[in-house]
Amino acid sequence: MARRHNNDDAIHHQHLPSCCAPSSSAVRALSLEYKSLQEEPVEGFRVKLLNEDNLFEWEVAIFGPPDTLYQGGYFKAHMKFPPDYPYSPPSIRFLTKVWHPNVYENGDLCISILHPPVDDPQSGELPCERWNPTQNVRTILLSVISLLNEPNTFSPANVDASVMYRRWRDSQGKDNEYPNIIRKQAQAAKAEAEKEGIVVPTTLEEYCIKSKTKPSSQEPQLDMTDFYDDDYDLDTEDDDQSVESFADGDDSGNGES
Repeated sequence: MARRHNNDDAIHHQHLPSCCAPSSSAVRALSLEYKSLQEEPVEGFRVKLLNEDNLFEWEVAIFGPPDTLYQGGYFKAHMKFPPDYPYSPPSIRFLTKVWHPNVYENGDLCISILHPPVDDPQSGELPCERWNPTQNVRTILLSVISLLNEPNTFSPANVDASVMYRRWRDSQGKDNEYPNIIRKQAQAAKAEAEKEGIVVPTTLEEYCIKSKTKPSSQEPQLDMTDFYDDDYDLDTEDDDQSVESFADGDDSGNGES
């Protein structure tokens, strides 16, 4: 079944109650992941911190894959990480309007890889399809890009979009209502990107070239060691917990809800 996530509880690193204080392992993991994505960007998406003082909320931008309905699109989303990351999954909410079977009306994304690793037979999901601590931002976003063009219609978050998608698929392209909506949204998103000075790749060659991030003279590079200081009331009680103990199943994470 489609599972809804509560994305409204913002994680503020200086104002969390003691029970929700970010663990030192979460700070370390996010610091390393963010630094890695800045130094070695992956084609298809870009990330930045929503606020330089908060490592637990990211702004994500996803480029629509070429040769798909989403080609040319530039879809923004917020990714919020829990204080015990990577033992619990983050959540994703699209800011750009996305008509998709696995995206709720408010933009919340429903995908198996972001579902907690609990045994829920009624969901129709295998435990190996759900979150485990060996996943990371790269695997999440690559799964999201894949989901755009291959939605899961068995337990949709948007029933109307799911019905429309199946009708288009089963008609072998004769019913164009679904693709027309998607292409219209992609073009609108591309226009917004151009206003921000962002060049959206429209060919496979452009899409697969990794952009090289260069330090800006106006925007100095973040010093990731800043996130290890006293700004975080670190909870180290559970830091000895082994990530490997959570990774008994398949870690592909490509199943969707």
